[in-house]
Amino acid sequence: MPTAAFTQAEFNALLADDQKFIDGDIDWQEDEDHSPVVEFRVKVETQGGYPLFVRASYHPVVRALTFALVHSGVGRIYALDLGKDHRNPDGHLVGEKHKHRYTEEYRDKWAYDPQDITEPATSPIGVWQQFCLEAKIVHNGTLNPPPPVQQGWFF
Repeated sequence: MPTAAFTQAEFNALLADDQKFIDGDIDWQEDEDHSPVVEFRVKVETQGGYPLFVRASYHPVVRALTFALVHSGVGRIYALDLGKDHRNPDGHLVGEKHKHRYTEEYRDKWAYDPQDITEPATSPIGVWQQFCLEAKIVHNGTLNPPPPVQQGWFF
């Protein structure tokens, strides 16, 4: 498990950095368990040389979608979840649409309801565009649509 020291100031600077970018098209891949989940992992380039990548997963049957910005030395530092509830460390239940922002005290365990995400989980490309805009990630390419759900997952 990542254990590098990472301060609130570093997180704030990294998220505010509008020079983060991803080059190239992105394709969803079948998950290793051959479930209906599709996923991708893509490197995020930064001027500061931070070791970042985005990990995403989409489950079309239950309509759950996650985009997570991960620092390879720290772990997940920023994420958007749609289609699954979250309970904060204080016991407060956050709804099915929530974002996680790194804090020194809670790491990525604290979430809130984001008002800037208006696309539903069934629109992963639209959600991706909103996630990148808010996270200040420029994607020089296309996120291709997820493959259709294979027959047999419903019956």
